[in-house]
Amino acid sequence: MAGNAENMITLTSAEHDVGDSNLPGATTPDAQDLVITNNSALGIYEATIGGRTAAGLVYSKVGSRVVLLATSVLPEFRGQGIAAKLIGGVLDELRTQGKTATITCPFATAFVNAHPDYADVLDPAFPRSPTTGHGH
Repeated sequence: MAGNAENMITLTSAEHDVGDSNLPGATTPDAQDLVITNNSALGIYEATIGGRTAAGLVYSKVGSRVVLLATSVLPEFRGQGIAAKLIGGVLDELRTQGKTATITCPFATAFVNAHPDYADVLDPAFPRSPTTGHGH
């Protein structure tokens, strides 16, 4: 993803990737090929489809807490719900690992608000950035 970063579009609200974001079982034409990997060297969870980078979720780590900073999607993959699948997959993995998340990304905030079943993954002391959702 590092080589494609200049082409990424950072999502600042749920409207930017509306595709299938509210349908947990929804599929895109290549959904079966969606692979999420953790590029820990760069601090990015990457989503690839058919071997092509489609989206990224930038993060940082604070102990066992992962701070989800920003979600970006390459233009040709926008509107397919890929960002929602990426965030859901990352939150599922964090839950499995017994880690918690703090969200500063507006799109991830909208995703969790629409999918309250992920509330248990949010860090109880620091679930969201104080400025998340306030236009900052």
